[in-house]
Parts: sequence; C-alpha cells; structure tokens
Amino acid sequence: MGDLPFEKFKREVLTRVKSETSLKFGCDPYKRPIKEHLKYCVVNVDKPAGPSSHQVSAYVKQILKANKAGHSGTLDPNVTGILAVAVADGTRIVQTLLPAGKEYICLMHLHKEFDEQKLRSVIEKEFTGKIKQLPPVKSAIKRQWRFRKIYYFEILEIVGQDVLFKIGCQAGTYIRKICSDIGGAMGCGGHMAELRRTKAGPFNEFNHLCTLQDLTDAMHYLKEGDESKIRELTRPVEEAVAHLPKIWVQDTTVDTICNGASLKVRGIAKVESDIQAGDLVAVMTLKNELVCVGICPLISKELIKNDKGVAVKSSQVFMRPGTYPRIEKNS
Repeated sequence: MGDLPFEKFKREVLTRVKSETSLKFGCDPYKRPIKEHLKYCVVNVDKPAGPSSHQVSAYVKQILKANKAGHSGTLDPNVTGILAVAVADGTRIVQTLLPAGKEYICLMHLHKEFDEQKLRSVIEKEFTGKIKQLPPVKSAIKRQWRFRKIYYFEILEIVGQDVLFKIGCQAGTYIRKICSDIGGAMGCGGHMAELRRTKAGPFNEFNHLCTLQDLTDAMHYLKEGDESKIRELTRPVEEAVAHLPKIWVQDTTVDTICNGASLKVRGIAKVESDIQAGDLVAVMTLKNELVCVGICPLISKELIKNDKGVAVKSSQVFMRPGTYPRIEKNS
C-alpha cells in the first residue's frame, strides 16, 4: 500500500542506437550556474494552513525574485502539505503535475458512533477503485457527476468518532466530499476535519520539502556566498517529470525539437520500457536535460524497431533553441 500508479515499477532503459553526447553543448541539470538554475527550477513547498495556493506561489516568486511562478494544483487555504511551485522559465512544467496522482492524510469525523467493520466494508466496496463523485457545491469546476480512481485507502487509526486515513487518488478527487459521502453511506453523516497532501506526482514529504522560511533563509545564505542550501531546496525542473516515461534523443536532434519539429524515430538514442501509445512522455538529452513533453503515438518496442515515423508530438518545449547546434533535421 502507499504506491501511486507510476511508482509500482521501475522502467527498463532500451537502447536504440549507441550515441555519445558532446560536453561542448548543454549541461548536467545539477551543474547549471546558479543564476541559470534559479530561472529553471521547482520548489517542493510545505504549504501552511491559512494562505491560498496562489498566495504561496506569489511568496515563492517574491523570495526567489522570479518574474513568474505557478503551482501544481490548488489546495484549500486550511489544507497543508505538498505544493510544488515552479518559477521563471520552468513555470509551464506544472501542467504535467496537475493530472498526476495525489496522496493525502485525512482526519474524518463521523457524527455518531459507528461499527468499525461496517466502515471498513463500506470503504472497500464503495470508495476503493473506480468511484463516481459529485464535486462539492463550493468547488473550482462544474458540478456534475464524474468518475475518479482511488488507488488505495488505508485506515491508520480510529479514536472514538475520528478516523485517520491515507488515500491515494486520481487528480481532481475531492477528499472532503469522500468524507461526506462515507458519512452518508454509514447513515450517520461525516465531515473532513483536517487534511494534508503528502504526495503530488513525483513530489513527497521526503523530496526536499521546505517551508517558506527555509527558502527565505537559503536566499540569505546565497547572498553571503553559500549556494548549497538554495540548491538543495530549489530542484532542477527535470525532477518535475520524474513520473513520466522518458525518451532520450541524440545531440543532433535536440535543436530541431526546440524549434518546433516533432521528434522522429531516427532521432532517438534510447527509451524507457512500458511506454504505451498515447502516453505523455518527457523527451530528454543524453545529459538528462528536459527538452520537451508531448504525446507518443507508439509503444516502446515500435520506438526501438521502426525506422520511420513520428515518435513524439511535442506539446510544450522547455529548452531554448540554440542550446545544441543545428546540424540536420531528424527524419
């Protein structure tokens, strides 16, 4: 228990062609000069209760003196926990985090005494797997019935009428509505008392989680000439696509993608296994720099065996044109 779908297996890397990368172009994401790094990073913020997600994002922007910032999915003001905030040129990466799976620790209060076995049965039969949910009256989306997946639902502790549980779910699942619906199914009513997000895509509480004060202190140390703390808390934007399947391309292919071309099969150096047709994938350089994200119309075996065809139709390009030399179009 505790694994989201993309954590269940480690993908194998399959080589299409042996290719070397030149040290003259690009850079290991963890060795970017600090000024470049801070224009292309993401912060795993421990959101406090009180401010909105938008306000926390604005605080990060102010602390890092960035020109813009964006967050990975709204948390209500009274909810705490994981809020990945990307800044400057990396802001658009949050679009890949919005649909990623989430995990929460929730304290639910049921309004009357209840039978524990009945509660466990209700959760297993009605609130695990594919569920049908009507968003709450106060929500950011249109209020209509929709299906959501509950990957796991684990009761951690029961004290009186309070139930502490951990839940892994599809993005867009309303936990406070789940609490209300469980109360209805139990015939006693219920509500969400407290909520904390513990995972959002590849980010969790053990992945360089920091407070706004931590970030402020790290910037102070940077002014004093110590950049180690700010590097620890601000992560390369590449970490925000850790949950996506990867395709690595040859140096000679990179710039054509940066200029808007689709990735052709012949430009591929290696791929991860288990890519399915229609998957959102991350296209990387051989130095593990993020080039773009896009939809792959082929499966991994076809990416390795085919000689022609489009491998990725890019939806967002992150690398600047000219980072790698323009040599020839991939074909």
